[in-house]
Amino acid sequence: MAPRFLLCMLVTTALAAPAAASSLPAAAPHGGDAPRLLYVPPIGDGVLHQNSIDDHLAVFTPTVDPIRHTIDYEIWDYALKNIVITMGPPDRRFVRRPDPVMGTRIKQGAQSPYRLEGSMVLFRFLNKDITDSFTAYRKDLESVTETLDISALPRNEQLAFWLNLHNVAMLEQIAQAWPVREPREIMLDRVPLDEARFITVRGVPVSLRDIRENIVFRHWKDPKVIYGFWRGEIGGPELQRHAFTGANVGSLLEVAALDFVNSLRGTQQRGDRLEVASLYAEVAPFYFRDFEPDLRAHLTKFAEQPVAELLTKTSTTSAGISETDIADLHGGTRPPNYLFVGSSPGAMDDPLVGWSESMGQAAFELLNDRARKLQTMQRRGQPTGRVFFSNIDLPGDPPNKNAVE
Repeated sequence: MAPRFLLCMLVTTALAAPAAASSLPAAAPHGGDAPRLLYVPPIGDGVLHQNSIDDHLAVFTPTVDPIRHTIDYEIWDYALKNIVITMGPPDRRFVRRPDPVMGTRIKQGAQSPYRLEGSMVLFRFLNKDITDSFTAYRKDLESVTETLDISALPRNEQLAFWLNLHNVAMLEQIAQAWPVREPREIMLDRVPLDEARFITVRGVPVSLRDIRENIVFRHWKDPKVIYGFWRGEIGGPELQRHAFTGANVGSLLEVAALDFVNSLRGTQQRGDRLEVASLYAEVAPFYFRDFEPDLRAHLTKFAEQPVAELLTKTSTTSAGISETDIADLHGGTRPPNYLFVGSSPGAMDDPLVGWSESMGQAAFELLNDRARKLQTMQRRGQPTGRVFFSNIDLPGDPPNKNAVE
């Protein structure tokens, strides 16, 4: 897997090309060791938090009479397909921690038992020119708002813009700070990454958390929007290999919800208790005010058979699953600058086999584990991918099926 092939899209500053706006016709865990407490959400917090939102963020309130415009994210889509590796649909099997390097106690790469879920980013191959191009593209998205009123776009177009802007900015900052084990450790001018207002939209400084909570969660009532925000962590929703657009955002969020709800990083059983991701506790003031029944109703919408059975077998719910390790193929560390080699046992005259220094042992083994997982799923007749339709109406589909309220 040559870096030259993986990153062909990043010659000079390819991502810095303008995000075009065009008119449309009117018709167009470490969780195993962490304490798990039953979660009782503070019911009043959501209202209190929203009432405290700065007035200047009200400028992003969606209008009731949208204009028919769209934004082109083709370059971001191309980038995602070259730097993101999907680990395949969840098979609900824990992965044991990797063995240390032979003859040592050194453990390299991703250690999470969830590392074969979601997706991984190839941060190892993102050099300064590449990360600078992410910054240029993020600023380009910001500049779109200087000539186009985002709040006046159709709601799906607005949602796609906020999701893409958030994820571009998150990827940019992690790439600049890499190597780093946990994205939440990143500080910008002594302010945590999630709280730093380094994004400027229509002259308004906003943070990643502002985009999620004070703009999207505030104005979109469908909880599936939570699965569109990538936080750079293995334990969170995956980074999709497709850019969000007004046409596909509803379908992509459905795919992301299916992936997360049916994964071990989303739901597990602990005795008669349903254990869920801490993400659900975080967004509870916005979407699950009556936590237990609201969350279970939401999970039921996306639960496949194993999780559906889990929901019927459990009587209480707690939000204790957490995995903050970086969603990085190399686990947030550089590979060692020496080459490991090995030979089949008993075959002393066999040629030695190994992996390249640029790829590293840990990433090589993770990709091998991924291949074995997908092969095993195929032998069992399990699907190894998901298909979504964003522009085809199937029998039984509701009108405007891709609309996200």
